[in-house]
Amino acid sequence: MAPAGLLDAFWGYERALMANDLVALDGFFAPGPQTLRADAGGILVGHDAISAFRRGRGGAPARTIGDVHVRRITDDTAVVIAQTLPSTGGRGQQTQVWCRTTDGSWVIEAAHVSQPAAAIAAAVWRVVGSPLVAGAASGPLVGQTVAVKDLFAVAGFATGAGVPAFLAARAPAGDNATVVAELLAAGASVQGIAQTDEFAYSIAGRNAHYGTPPNGAVPGAIPGGSSSGPASAVALGQASIGLGTDTGGSIRVPASYQGLWGLRTTHGAVSRAGMLPLAPSFDTVGWLTRDAATLELAASVSVDAAAQRSLEPSFVVDPSLVALATPEVQAAFASAVAGLSVTSVDLGDPDELVEAFRVTQAAEAWMSDGAWVDAHPGALGSDIAARFAVAKGITEGQALAGASAFDGARAHLDRVLGDRILLLPSASSAAPSTTAEGAELEAIRGSTLRLTCIAGITGRPALSVPLMTVPVETTAAAPVGLCLVGPRYSDLALIALGAALMAPLVE
Repeated sequence: MAPAGLLDAFWGYERALMANDLVALDGFFAPGPQTLRADAGGILVGHDAISAFRRGRGGAPARTIGDVHVRRITDDTAVVIAQTLPSTGGRGQQTQVWCRTTDGSWVIEAAHVSQPAAAIAAAVWRVVGSPLVAGAASGPLVGQTVAVKDLFAVAGFATGAGVPAFLAARAPAGDNATVVAELLAAGASVQGIAQTDEFAYSIAGRNAHYGTPPNGAVPGAIPGGSSSGPASAVALGQASIGLGTDTGGSIRVPASYQGLWGLRTTHGAVSRAGMLPLAPSFDTVGWLTRDAATLELAASVSVDAAAQRSLEPSFVVDPSLVALATPEVQAAFASAVAGLSVTSVDLGDPDELVEAFRVTQAAEAWMSDGAWVDAHPGALGSDIAARFAVAKGITEGQALAGASAFDGARAHLDRVLGDRILLLPSASSAAPSTTAEGAELEAIRGSTLRLTCIAGITGRPALSVPLMTVPVETTAAAPVGLCLVGPRYSDLALIALGAALMAPLVE
């Protein structure tokens, strides 16, 4: 027997949910920092975090309610378990702990939501198999599964670059990209082709056509891009290796946002044959994993071991770069490097450095994709279209001046850094909320690019280590990566060093 008024409250909540009545929904969840809501994406703690999540998701999927079961705990507390029947088919359920308030109304203290399992999460995967392509029967990567960013050729499948209109006109690839072939030969299987931001020209992780992949570490946050699909697939446990690209931070940023290991390799150290370019002066191949050992295995099958060099752990920090991060990230960074012997350096004006990067990247992006973009107006989302519009406006004189500034910045950074390892945050903030407006995301992007462009300009390898956490609206421990930028061809040594820095936290 349900306590008086409870079922009325339950059905009132359901009507508010289907109407996406955010004010009413806020009233149905108990106020305060102890309220809980959980689903496959994670646990939200506190009324404010739950409210922020609802604002960002844009409404719950349409459904009806099947069986409803009530178990009284006390006169003022009860558990309600309801079967949910989504309009798309399948069955789910929700479990809620309801409590009666002093004024006699009922509110939810804790809720757990379970949806029918999706065969393919379209925001993460463009195409997936079990596996899509089997790897060799023996090798160091047997048992590993790979989410391939939709920039790499996979034999028998077209490459779509995150743009449906581009995909529609592409023929299936005849051969695998070199790095895909190397992973397969080492025993890894291709689980599927994972989504990317359009033409990889973003570090946010949003795609206007396929949606925003979920952040596997921070409920209600963006995943980071443009290797967004591979990063989310790894963070969600749907693959063990994400094969991605990094031009201006597209591996390091999603690694930072989702608590992953992410390596941008030395420019030119790994073959880009069979990979769609964005800005060839900066484009690199890399991987995202949940642990250092898997990252080292993945990297080892593609980098030339004979060209790799050892490292002396001599660390430098540029305070002007660290100051670009949020106060919470600055504090976490200071704590992370506190036990290290660190020398302060001045790498130059971050605005001038990022401008040298930006102009050259934009000019090359237009050379890579501009003809197609011009021929297909309306095919891109507004943010990426605006970025290409700026790229189109780069004059020949500006491009030449940018190339000169780029060469000068590279020489200057090499003189200052030498063989030392630059430490900095992998991103300027923890993952922003999916509710973040365009202006806020652009500001975060600008600050983050000033951090990530150093590796791009110098062609040096950069490793994001999931070493830091900061509080955000939806969780007390959102990940932020510690980035190690090492001398060229120190890729494998950087992974070993990152593992050594991480070791005290996992012992």
